Amino acid sequence: MVHALREYTPAEAAAVSGIAVKSVHNAIDKRIISKRDARAGGRSLTDDDLLRLKLWYGVGSILTAERRKRLFEAIADNPAAETVRADDYLIVDVARAREQLAGRADALREAGAVIRSVKGVSGGEPVFKGTRVPVRAIASMRSQGASAEEILEGYPSLTARMIDLAEIWTAAHPARGRPKTLAEHGLPMKSTKTIPLKGTSSGRSGEIS
Repeated sequence: MVHALREYTPAEAAAVSGIAVKSVHNAIDKRIISKRDARAGGRSLTDDDLLRLKLWYGVGSILTAERRKRLFEAIADNPAAETVRADDYLIVDVARAREQLAGRADALREAGAVIRSVKGVSGGEPVFKGTRVPVRAIASMRSQGASAEEILEGYPSLTARMIDLAEIWTAAHPARGRPKTLAEHGLPMKSTKTIPLKGTSSGRSGEIS
């Protein structure tokens, strides 16, 4: 499927590429990828930038500056190439990297089409269309160890795909503040652990559960 060219914010680029958003900003600052004057305050990225970003943190950092330059030039000269030789011993599977990025970019677009904020529904929090289920709550539960089965049991209006979309959408649109715990979402903790603090006279008074 062919999509129109689009731009990504640093947070969206991080969600699609799997690179930490801090590293995305670092790549922009160090001109590993180009800066652009666009909706992200001059820090937007294109699909080509995402490929460069993924390869930089995947294999580019182990190459010399000259070999890294040749790698990116070879990709630019032959955008349809499936593999590119980085040096005498390293061949980069560019097609696989593009495939991974395209799949996650499609998921982010899909999430954007089914997630919305409605005034008066769940306090204006983003929800899936046709439900009152907060998207960030689902992503928070997943990040804290809740399985898809546990979430679906508590939210039967969702699907496994919607849970996946909640994760990538939330990564691309991070919220401020502390996420709620599993207990606050109404799910039990999977396990508890007691850790005695050093330097206390009583193990009981110095425990954390």
